[in-house]
Amino acid sequence: MSERVGLRDVEPGDVEVFFAQEQDPEAARRADFPPRERDAFMAHWRTRVLGDPTVLVQAVTVDGELAGNVVAWWQEERRFLGYWLGRRYWGRGVGTRALALFLARETTRPLYADPFAGNTGSLRLLEKHGFSRVGTVRYGGSEHVLMELPATAADGSGAPGAAAGRG
Repeated sequence: MSERVGLRDVEPGDVEVFFAQEQDPEAARRADFPPRERDAFMAHWRTRVLGDPTVLVQAVTVDGELAGNVVAWWQEERRFLGYWLGRRYWGRGVGTRALALFLARETTRPLYADPFAGNTGSLRLLEKHGFSRVGTVRYGGSEHVLMELPATAADGSGAPGAAAGRG
């Protein structure tokens, strides 16, 4: 039987789970995103994510259990997409299904993502959902791939699938 993947609004207690997920050393390595200390993480979520009306953020659930989050935000003139899933949800198709659902809600195109160049899973996931590689960006000493879901994705799903990045 297939797992039921869904999206819902983020609830206050969810942020504690998101904080714990960011502390996973393997997740941080794959995302090339160092875990923040607790106060900085909570302040970021309170002000820059939940406190910003231009941000679209959804909790990802699997059979009703909180699995992670997907978020879209403005960075200068571009709308970016990011996601984070707990390690126990990796490799199960959860990201694929969650991103398809999210892209039906987040209709801004073009949409961008910038995963770590070494995160082959995220790169494949984005390409599966219609994102293409349009350049590279550097954060500190690390190379990230700039990916774009073009404005021509009129059906709201990108292509034969949906999208991702970092947040």
